[in-house]
Amino acid sequence: MTLRDLKVGKSGQVLAVGGEKVLRRRLLDMGITPRTSVTVKKAAPMGDPIELLLRGYVLTLRLEDAEKITVEEAAV
Repeated sequence: MTLRDLKVGKSGQVLAVGGEKVLRRRLLDMGITPRTSVTVKKAAPMGDPIELLLRGYVLTLRLEDAEKITVEEAAV
């Protein structure tokens, strides 16, 4: 499953970060690294972008970029 598929209020753990070289480096620099826990806090009215909580800060990410991130949904 990708980060794009994670619903609002759900959490998951990053398994892999994909994308082209520049995009992948930018995502890693923002703290989205394997084994990082992320929670989807909000989504814009049209669904794009989404607001994430990770590493103690809030990050807004476009859905196009979110689909490059593979996550595993956290068990309830």
